[in-house]
Amino acid sequence: MGKKLILSVLLVLSLVGMVMAEDKPVQLALFNPVQLVPEAESIKGVSLGLIYAANQNVTGLSFVFFGVNEAKGDVQGVELGLGNWVEGLFHGWQAGFVNRVGSRFVGLQSGILDIVKEDLTGAQLGAVNWAEGYVHGAQTGLFNYSTGRFIGAQLGAVNMAKGEFSGAALGIVNYAEGSVKGFQGGIVNSAAEMHGLQLGLVNYTKSLDGLQIGLANYNGNKDPLEFMVFVNWSF
Repeated sequence: MGKKLILSVLLVLSLVGMVMAEDKPVQLALFNPVQLVPEAESIKGVSLGLIYAANQNVTGLSFVFFGVNEAKGDVQGVELGLGNWVEGLFHGWQAGFVNRVGSRFVGLQSGILDIVKEDLTGAQLGAVNWAEGYVHGAQTGLFNYSTGRFIGAQLGAVNMAKGEFSGAALGIVNYAEGSVKGFQGGIVNSAAEMHGLQLGLVNYTKSLDGLQIGLANYNGNKDPLEFMVFVNWSF
């Protein structure tokens, strides 16, 4: 009888542990820690908050009416709030005044300030877009900034690329610290190396393999000419 009782207790405890370990389908939060599901647990379904909701991983819809969504781990789905803060990976759509992902991002960010700390596949649509890893997609806003390899398009008032850039940059100022393969179009265009077309009032590159069209065109490799008005070329 004692052994059966011990086995029954162990079985009940294991079942309780399994239930506790499962992702919860619903989160209701006023502000962390005043929330239905503790922040150390994960949500797979819907998370609704008033001011601040925090959990480990979230799959599904996260919506905070007047505040911030936070995930200590990964998120798959949609985040809507004044601020969205994810430490890990993100797949889906973030929409808010400030959106931040600490690891790889796949999908769409739309807000006033969009930040991805690692690689980005998809698009950032905001006033300020900031990506620190490899980008394969588009940045559209007033100020676009990338530090790693960029393949795609930057569309904004000021576009800055610190790594190699392949694609099109359209803005008032386009600045690339590395090589550009493709097109820069704006009032001022600058690239360390240009392989393609620069179209603007002022075009600058240290090394040209292509065409410059503008009021002032500077080619640092001086082949065949260092400076020309209207058109400069090197092939």
